[in-house]
Amino acid sequence: MKKNIAILSICLAIFSSCKDKTRDTVDIKVSESIEIIEPQIDVVTEFKGQQVTGVTLSDSGRIFVNFPRWRKGVTNSVMEIKEDGQQMSYPNHEWNSWEIDLPISDTQFVGVQSVVAFENLLYVVDTRSPLFKNVLDAPRVYVFDFNTDELVETIFLNSDSYFKDSYINDLRVDKENNKIYLTDSGHAGLVIVDLKTKKSTRVLTDHTSTTAEVSSLTFNNKVWNNTVHSDGIALDTKNDRLYYHALTGYSLYSVSTDSLVLSSEIEKNVKLEAKTAAPDGMIIDQSGNLYYADLESNKIQYRKPDGSIRTLVEGDKVKWADTFSIYNNYLYFTNSRINEVTPDISEMSFTVNKVLLPID
Repeated sequence: MKKNIAILSICLAIFSSCKDKTRDTVDIKVSESIEIIEPQIDVVTEFKGQQVTGVTLSDSGRIFVNFPRWRKGVTNSVMEIKEDGQQMSYPNHEWNSWEIDLPISDTQFVGVQSVVAFENLLYVVDTRSPLFKNVLDAPRVYVFDFNTDELVETIFLNSDSYFKDSYINDLRVDKENNKIYLTDSGHAGLVIVDLKTKKSTRVLTDHTSTTAEVSSLTFNNKVWNNTVHSDGIALDTKNDRLYYHALTGYSLYSVSTDSLVLSSEIEKNVKLEAKTAAPDGMIIDQSGNLYYADLESNKIQYRKPDGSIRTLVEGDKVKWADTFSIYNNYLYFTNSRINEVTPDISEMSFTVNKVLLPID
């Protein structure tokens, strides 16, 4: 009997020990699963056969998107996504009715590359370069008033601010200095527009910081051959710095906005900030986090003010995250799938998505 009791005591001790170890193991697994949980990516809207690249949100939450004229069959250059999901030509059908080989007009979009909402205005960048060919006339920025949805200004780039092979890509508005900064991804460089005089100045042309570093990117062992110069741009208004990045490159640069006012000092003030993944668009949130895509790895990453780099989301729901916009603590982005497209994209879907911003 004593022997049986002793055996029973040993078994109970072993069971208790195993139970404790099992609890510890479960706790560890739960902790690990919490650390790898990513924010949920929600699809805001979808376009079939129409390659969306740009997205921006107004202060009131209005959503605008754009479609570059990289091929025939683009039905709209700029659209607004209504609250009920309806997709509407913006500002109207006539502005979006131009087609390749037709005469060009100053009141029709030709090759819209980006849209940027700032305060009560929508800035529409028209490259005037359909099919990536030489510019047809001066690249410009159309400015629309959200109160009336009518054109209030057209900013034409000066002839010495662009080249035949320019592809004016994206912009940021610097309210403090009353400037607009634009990237040129066709002929490396930046363009500065003075909003008082409406005159444009070109800087950092063919500079190391604006020039592509490589002529291809790799996606799952498939090579995407292209050379794209200065592309992504982001303005840090707290520290008065402009960030920019070549698309086919791995170097993030910045320059002080003060030096952009004093053009003779610009090159001296260019700073290599970090080596990063190859991105497309970029944006900075109120906390100073700089968001950009890791195109080759289907990721969206962000660089914190201390210089550390983290991944926000990754996987099959990130397919060439092209352009970013921030509204109500969400990061909106487009999946333009540039590396996947073929001459016929009629069966392909392109999406606008949103993901909750990090709280760290």
